[in-house]
Amino acid sequence: MKQFHRGGLGAAAIWLATLGQAAAQDTTGSSLDSGDTAWMLTATALVLMMTIPGLALFYGGMVRRKNVLATIMQSFAVACLVTVLWMAAGYSIAFTDGGALNAWIGGSDRLMLAGLGVDSVSGTVPETVFAMFQLTFAIITPALICGAFADRMKFSALLWFVGAWLLVVYCPIAHWVWGGGFLADDGVLDFAGGTVVHINSGIAGLVAALVIGRRVGFGTENMAPHNLVLSVIGASLLWVGWFGFNAGSAVAANGLAGMAMAVTQIATAAAALAWMFVEWATRGKPSVLGIISGAVAGLVAITPASGFVTPSGALWIGLIAGLVCFWMVTWVKGRLGYDDSLDVFGIHGMGGIVGAVLTGVFAAPEIGGAAGPLHGNAGQVWTQIVGIAATVIWSGLGAFVILKVIDLTIGIRVSKDVEVEGLDVNLHGEVVH
Repeated sequence: MKQFHRGGLGAAAIWLATLGQAAAQDTTGSSLDSGDTAWMLTATALVLMMTIPGLALFYGGMVRRKNVLATIMQSFAVACLVTVLWMAAGYSIAFTDGGALNAWIGGSDRLMLAGLGVDSVSGTVPETVFAMFQLTFAIITPALICGAFADRMKFSALLWFVGAWLLVVYCPIAHWVWGGGFLADDGVLDFAGGTVVHINSGIAGLVAALVIGRRVGFGTENMAPHNLVLSVIGASLLWVGWFGFNAGSAVAANGLAGMAMAVTQIATAAAALAWMFVEWATRGKPSVLGIISGAVAGLVAITPASGFVTPSGALWIGLIAGLVCFWMVTWVKGRLGYDDSLDVFGIHGMGGIVGAVLTGVFAAPEIGGAAGPLHGNAGQVWTQIVGIAATVIWSGLGAFVILKVIDLTIGIRVSKDVEVEGLDVNLHGEVVH
């Protein structure tokens, strides 16, 4: 068994797969643990809170007033749509045994959550809890993508894109890493979603921004956030919810969950300070938008590493992520000229890549059983790069094809007049005064 299998969000699924069962099926000899169950119920609620209201407020505060309701609506509607699709097919695609195709995709055992009962157990928690915990990850990933094309995508096109992308891109990648697929077998380390969630959403967001094109007035009009108070509240909810995201990925109330919580806090604070101080030094003033962006960069970067690194490793990951993401958002984006509205690629894509690589560097065997070059396993970094490359290719290709198909059928972008007047009144018939 690969070292990856000793910990992480997919631990229970992979353990079941090694017994020759679907990851989502009942386990022989498994017993329910009330402490683990109570923690996972809490963690599931915390991760759902990251999207609604956390991400909704974080993104809603950063757009212009005329688009705030449309932006918040995106997060809420995504949560609803993904829930139904996850129940219908997503969970089964990601977390059941795909037989001969298991390296690439799961099977059909849990379509419509068939066979899921009150006695179904995954590891030491009810399978219903495991499935809903996984659902909250599936919700936030496409919701993150929406920030890249804020202010200019049709709502109907958004729904079609999210639905198709979830089933064609997210669920297979989740299976590759957490459901016993080929990246898990190769030993890729991703405790809580550096590849599955953040690189995946960051690359899809970049592709969407490029395919849809720049906002009207980009580079010439003032597009400053309309209400940073909302964004600070949203970022704070993301930070708190992230403890469910990372510590919950231990799928147990144990020491690994405690360490994941500790390193999450450390890396987040370090990244926020790194962004704040470098912005202060280069621009003369530390901004509120900067410190909350740095905090999110730290949360992103520690995600894949949270079950594998020590507190000192987390400190370095946070510091490096804060600096790299600041550089991407404030320098690289301007030089390349792409319009990633809310910096999905700059923070989630690049933060996820930094975190995934540094997971391989700082992995300590006494934490999650996996070793990096600092502990004699130089090959782990290359393994991480392979996982990153596979995610980038499939996410980018899938997003591009889906967007092109939608554009050829119903169109993906609102008209210029709608964009100038605002999405709130034109798409939803409501405005914020």
